[in-house]
This record gives sequence, C-alpha cells and structure tokens, in this order.
Amino acid sequence: MKKKSKYLTGLTKRIIPCLDVDKGRVVKGTKFINLRDAGDPVAVAKRYDTEGADEIVFLDITASHEKRKTIFEVVEKTAENVFMPLTVGGGIRTLDDIRNMLKAGADKVSINTSAVENPNFVKIAAEKYGTQCIVVAIDAKRVQYTGYSIQDTVHNKQIKYKPRWEVYTYGGRRATKIDAIEWAKKIEKYGAGEILLTSMDKDGTKDGYDIGLTSAISSAVNIPVIASGGAGEMEHFYDAFEKGGADAALAASLFHFKELKIKDLKEYLIRKGVKIRC
Repeated sequence: MKKKSKYLTGLTKRIIPCLDVDKGRVVKGTKFINLRDAGDPVAVAKRYDTEGADEIVFLDITASHEKRKTIFEVVEKTAENVFMPLTVGGGIRTLDDIRNMLKAGADKVSINTSAVENPNFVKIAAEKYGTQCIVVAIDAKRVQYTGYSIQDTVHNKQIKYKPRWEVYTYGGRRATKIDAIEWAKKIEKYGAGEILLTSMDKDGTKDGYDIGLTSAISSAVNIPVIASGGAGEMEHFYDAFEKGGADAALAASLFHFKELKIKDLKEYLIRKGVKIRC
C-alpha cells in the first residue's frame, strides 16, 4: 500500500456519523434507494455530539438532483447545536455556496456532482478557502468484479479482469464512465483536502465496507480517505482502517437506529490497537 505523506503520520482514526437529509429529515436507505425516516437532523446531531463522534457529515442527498441549494437553515441550526467538526454537502455549485455554508457554521464542504462537471471548481475553491475546507465525495459502483474471468477458447485459457469502479453523480442517479481511482488522483492534484468515498454496492447492506475499493483509493492518493457504505459491526470498522487504509470510517443507520454505540466501538478499536480519539 502506498505510504501516506508525512504530515498524516501518527494521526488518529476518526469515527464519523453521516446524516443523509431529504426534505429536512434524516433518512437512510439501501444502495441509495428505499429511504426510511431516521429523525430530526438537529436532534440526531446533538446526540452524536454527546456520544463522542469525532466529526459529523451532513448530506442533502436530493439537492443536486433537484438542482436546488442545500437547506441552509437546517445546516445553521445543526452547527449551532454541535461542537465537533461539521462537513456539509449536496447542491454545492459555486464559491458563494461554499462561503454560505462556512458562514452557517460548517467546517468543510463536500462536493461531488459539481466537481465532476467542472474539475476546475475544486482547484478554485481550494485556492480561495484552503484545501482543509474542500472534501470531494466519490460515489463509486463496481463495474468489474474481483475474480471475474472468461474462457478464451482460441488460446484455451482463463482471462481475469481487475476490479474497476465507476463514479456516479446526482446522488447516485447518473453514471459518468469515469474511473474512480483515476478521478481520486486527479482531484488530489486539483487541491481536494480529503475524499469521502462511498461504495454504492455496499451502501446500507451492513455486510462490510468495500475493502477493495477503499484500499485502491487509499493507495492511490496521499490525502485522507473516509470509508463509507456497508458498516454493520465493529469488525468492519477495524477492517476499513487496517485492511482498507482508511483514515476515517463513516456510518449512518448503524448509529441512527442505535444498533451500535460510538463509545463501545471506540473501546473495541482501542483494544485492537487502532489509534482512535477517546
């Protein structure tokens, strides 16, 4: 695995709850569909603040698809009630959008669709607000599977294909034909300070993060990678850090519906030797 740059050495791993918000409510689905209500975003955020989450991610999941702004008032109220770093994404298209989110209390903004449609936006935003403020979200779906092979009848041998992941935009609704690994490398050069990496195949399944995807992206870049999609038990977080090389692990329904306490998760990871924030 590619060695992270020196300024990241020794940093503790982070546990990050994610609030997917639709029409002012926290929701959670499976593979980006079949959404169910998970509560009021301000109340949920306050609970995570008291439970010891390291950061929180707020994603307005339909803003880009509906071509509207992120719900500013909800972000402002959330920021007023929590004292941990807050990342906000969804519908961020302009420098003014970023300024407004930072003014509302966000510490970072997450961009996906607008970055794909205009990669220079990442560069301009990073130059104006600093790389530490700019998170690029990558929603990726596997298009070739590990171990997949076909029989070459001419040469009588098996041809194996390496896994490949495609970037999706508009809340997972639109395929781009962009290779996720190459895209990660590009946005790092353009000034992204962090990558929020979501496996669309694993999202909401609770059968573990896509370690192949996480490892591939983590190995390709020197900026922090947040693993997202598939957390279902404590071991999955450990695998994301130790096998996937992630710098942070994000989860939603597991925390929203109180199937796992952040305190218990952190104690488990500490026992396993993972450097984690207490």
